[in-house]
Order: sequence, then structure tokens, then C-alpha cells
Amino acid sequence: MGATPVKPARNLDGVVAASTRLSLVDGQAGQLTIAGYPLEELAGRVIFESLAHLLWTGRLLSPAELAEASREMARLRALPQKTLDLVRAAASVPPIDALRMACSTLSLDLPDPGDISPAADLAAARMLTARLPTALAAHIRAARGLEPVPPREDLPHAANFLYMVHGREPDPVAARALDTYWVTVMDHGLNASTFTARVIASTRSDMVSAVTGAIGAMKGPLHGGAPGPVLDMLLEIRSADRAEAWLRSELAAGRRIMGFGHRVYKVRDPRAEVLSRVAESMAGARLENRQLYELAREVEKIAVRLLEEQKPGRNLRTNVEFFTALVLQALGLEPRTFVAMFACGRTAGWCAHVIEQRAEDHLIRPQSEYIGPTGLKLPS
Repeated sequence: MGATPVKPARNLDGVVAASTRLSLVDGQAGQLTIAGYPLEELAGRVIFESLAHLLWTGRLLSPAELAEASREMARLRALPQKTLDLVRAAASVPPIDALRMACSTLSLDLPDPGDISPAADLAAARMLTARLPTALAAHIRAARGLEPVPPREDLPHAANFLYMVHGREPDPVAARALDTYWVTVMDHGLNASTFTARVIASTRSDMVSAVTGAIGAMKGPLHGGAPGPVLDMLLEIRSADRAEAWLRSELAAGRRIMGFGHRVYKVRDPRAEVLSRVAESMAGARLENRQLYELAREVEKIAVRLLEEQKPGRNLRTNVEFFTALVLQALGLEPRTFVAMFACGRTAGWCAHVIEQRAEDHLIRPQSEYIGPTGLKLPS
């Protein structure tokens, strides 16, 4: 008898497709390690620019090096005029679409758009990470019928974004919250958008193409997540005394409770732990009415209990989307921008994966299982 054929993994589930030093997702333990550090060690302690350069170069920069690298990124924030014109023209489209369109134009002022040398990739990583938040801020204002606010070079990455969105000095609590959010979502294993970026890079295509493709993958709701619908859910529930009846009704109708469960994590998402603390710090400040935060905590408690009761053994715990909704809403951002905000934080991670894949220099070329007919003949 011949050997039993090996059934291929469905959609590459469980297949190891890359080796990486960038992040480790332990779904059973509920731990996220980024460049060797537990997420909890980084969030709120290492600023966005520092973690980005750690992923790109493999080392933490000294204070002097970090100051210079941050100044260099700040000098790159301004958009080419053609990109700004496109963002204005795209004012009516969803922000994630505008970001994808803008990204594809950011090679216009590169000296050699096809250069994929290590130096060119690092320069492109800095440029993309610096400019995509500028593009998103400009789109947010264009969608409101307002003129874009030019970036400043004297503000850190997150603070400058809030300045460009609101046109005023950013609140330090808000800037710190956004910086922590972007650090928290910077990298997360070989997810769909990161894999997309690596596949494109494996063909020896350029960094801008890889990141544009990654944004396209993140746009899909099965990957980009649902922080907007989380906020919709909380606003519909309205008060803690309505929460259990509302949640039971949704479960009885077979609908998903937004912000709970994760494809990888079988316990509470560690990013939710970090952002829960961020949301709590903001709830105590003037940035947000604390009532929404208190409602969210009550909904979380009830939802976890009902999910365990009705779906025993599934361990459907709070994920990153749940508290993302509270944090971004408190920053004065609308739900339609949330996926694009996620992409701005993840860009640095995508770029790091492109750099890593480039060093491997091997084409990603999986096989498929053919399930169609064979031997067909055309009518005579």
C-alpha cells in the first residue's frame, strides 16, 4: 500500500512560513514578546520611535542616537504635493482607502524607487512611518471640510499627529496614550497584512509596494478588526442595567459580541491589558467622560461570564479591539478612522518584516491542492 497522502493545511493554518526575531505571540499563555521584550515592559516606557528603530536595526538606540533618529523622521513628515492633492481628492472615501492610495504615491520623490539595498530600505521605512500619519491627519481634516495642518518637527511622533488632526497643542495625556497605543500594535507575528508585506518583499519588490499591499490586506474586516463596532455596541447598550439583556439577545441571535475572542489568544489578549490601563488613565483626565469607561468595564465583565456560560471551553476573552475603541474615541477620533490608525502603528512593523525578508532573499511560493476536474476535452 502506498503512503497516505498528507492533507494540506487549510489556508496555511499552523504552517511555519518564516523565521523572525521581531515578535512572538504565545496564544496559550496570553503573552506578546516584541524583539525579546514582553509587551508590558515596553508599553508606556519605550516611545514609538525607539521601538521602531529597535525592530529595524535590532538594537535599542542610545539617547543621543534616538534624538537624532527622531529628528530625522520628523524632517520626513511633510507630504509630496501630489500626495496631498490626492488625499484632498479622496476626502469622501474611507480613511483606510485614502491611506492605501496615499502610500502608493510616496515613492514619487525617492531618488531611486526601485532601490532595495539595506540603506534604501531603512530610509524608506523611516519615510513611510513618518508620512502615513500625516496623510491620515490630512484626510481626517479634508473629510471635515478643513484645510490640512502642516506637520511640526519639534513634536514627537504621536503628539505631532494629534496636533495635525486638531490644530492645537496636544494634551500630554492624549499624546502619551496614542504613543502607547501605537507601540502596542506595532508588531504581532505573521498576521495577514504582515505576511502580505513579506510575500511582496520576497519577490525583490520595493518597500513602498510591500507596505501598500499590507494596507490593502488590513482593510479587510477579518483582519483590520472591529474597534468601531465596539463603540457602536457600547452606545447602543447605553447603561450597565441594560447590558446583560442586550448581550443575551445578541448571543441568542447568533451574532458575535464585538471585542471578544481572538484567532490566536486563548486567554485575555495582552494588548487589551495594556490599553485597559491607558483607557483608565484617560477616563480620569479631562479627555473623556468616565461614564463610557465604567460602562465598558461592566460590559466586559458580563460578556466574559455569558460567553463562558454559552460557549464553554472557548475562552472568548477581551481582545485589543475592545479598549482600542475607548482610547481612540477619547482622542477625538471617529470610528471610521480606527483601522487606518491601526495601520499607522503597524507600518513600522511591516517595514521591519520587509527588511528581515530581504535579508533572507528567498521567494515565498507555497503550493496549492488542485480539486478541479482533469482530462476534459472540447466538443468536436
